[in-house]
Amino acid sequence: MRRFCSYGPIHSKRHYYAPRKELIERAYTRLVGEYPDEDGHYITVWAPRQCGKTWVMQEVKEAIKKTDQYEIGIISMQRVKKEQNEKKVLSIFIKKLNQAFEKSLPDIQEISDIPDLFTKQYFQKPVILILDEFDSLIEEFINDFASIFRDIFISRTNEKNKKSREKTYLLHGLALVGVRSVLGIESVTGSPFNVQRSLHIPNLTDKEAAGMFKWYEKESGQGIQPQVIDTLYEETRGQPGLTGWFGELLTETYNEKKDRPITMDNFEEVYATALSVLPNANILNIISKAKKEEYKQLVLEIFQSDEPIEFKFADRQINFLYMNGVIEPEKVSPTEFHVRFANPFVQKQLFNYFSSEIFHYMGRLVEPFDTLEDTITEQHLNTVNLIKRYQTYLAKNKDWLLEDAPRRKDMKIFEAVYHFNLYMYLYRLLKSKGCKIFPQFPTGNGKIDIIIEYKNRLYGIELKSYTDTSGYKSALDQAALYGKQLKLKEVLLVFFLEGIDKQNREKYEKDYLDDSTGVKVIPIFVETG
Repeated sequence: MRRFCSYGPIHSKRHYYAPRKELIERAYTRLVGEYPDEDGHYITVWAPRQCGKTWVMQEVKEAIKKTDQYEIGIISMQRVKKEQNEKKVLSIFIKKLNQAFEKSLPDIQEISDIPDLFTKQYFQKPVILILDEFDSLIEEFINDFASIFRDIFISRTNEKNKKSREKTYLLHGLALVGVRSVLGIESVTGSPFNVQRSLHIPNLTDKEAAGMFKWYEKESGQGIQPQVIDTLYEETRGQPGLTGWFGELLTETYNEKKDRPITMDNFEEVYATALSVLPNANILNIISKAKKEEYKQLVLEIFQSDEPIEFKFADRQINFLYMNGVIEPEKVSPTEFHVRFANPFVQKQLFNYFSSEIFHYMGRLVEPFDTLEDTITEQHLNTVNLIKRYQTYLAKNKDWLLEDAPRRKDMKIFEAVYHFNLYMYLYRLLKSKGCKIFPQFPTGNGKIDIIIEYKNRLYGIELKSYTDTSGYKSALDQAALYGKQLKLKEVLLVFFLEGIDKQNREKYEKDYLDDSTGVKVIPIFVETG
């Protein structure tokens, strides 16, 4: 019986997978060319990590091999990662070519000698080469290799009256597979490899992800509640590595009762465990990239931004975070794209990481003999008094609490920091009281809600920045819709701002009943200044 694959290339005979026939066919056509007798294409294949680039190209290789028209090989450049000695790089390159093509190619001393390898002296058919992990090379070698491949391509186009197998150089098709420098984004001189066609490997569609689980149901005989599959897709947005990981956790690691269907209760247990306990190489890599000082500020801006950030692939920071699986573009109109986090699971992992990193120590949350009787009783939670207590805590401790907090260029503290702090305050204050606290991110960029579950009842808190009266009114309406989605009769709307006087507090801290939803919104202001 097959199983889900959580890391590394899929084995098509052993693992559940999405066939991705159209994508493979597209890659096939781009490599061999529209007129295969004449020329193929030199392409770049790119996507964030763990999106299935290697598997797709392995499938393309097998499809091309079946035609018996080409000599095709796929090699990985991972072994030369950060290697700065050209002869060492070339030595490994030749060894891998020999293994992939079952040849005895000669050693070469310089990258400029590469074209001589792809001649009739060593190959009898047109050659297609796939270089996986190509961006493992240092930038200098990436550009040198790309320049030589471009030279080969141009040489072949100069012999346009010859068939592919008759040309001086037999490198018919080439795929450079990677996540970043393949495209020359980080090169100060620009990519010299400007003859390539680009192939993007997208996340799984909802149908592709569902198909894997339907396959499991049919093969195992164990049912899965449709809501489980839908929720899993929403949380991962079809990121192949995470989809496979959750598939493994649900069907193997935490699947103790295989004679019963996998339910939402099972999913929630697995999700909570994955979020807090289990290590995942994909997530650890994402966190390591997001916390780098040169990218951390942008990540914090995405967490707090009321104004959307425009997605520009050529922007170095955006490109880096995108190619490493932290963010993705969100299409908001035919001509406009915004930055958002790659998926809710990634966003929650980053939120938890920064919350714990910045506020590892919170100090005393309440006085020793405070009974909290105005805030939490045997059956009820008073969220208004809860936030007022937080305001008192923040005012009393902010000097030392925020001393080392991340700041913007204008030296003001990122508002996301206050969101992290409030969440940690609520989590540490209420967890021992039998409450469950969940941060939620409905849009993936800027909007945050906190849900508290106590005595089988939900309490919703929406966090916002106060900008002006127009934004205030809009926030009330949005909070009412949020309350309706949660099926709540009331919801708390918390505004963060530097300061507010007594008169404005009395004016704006008034309960608002939304006629269209019937939800009562309770606005409350938290001063940060």
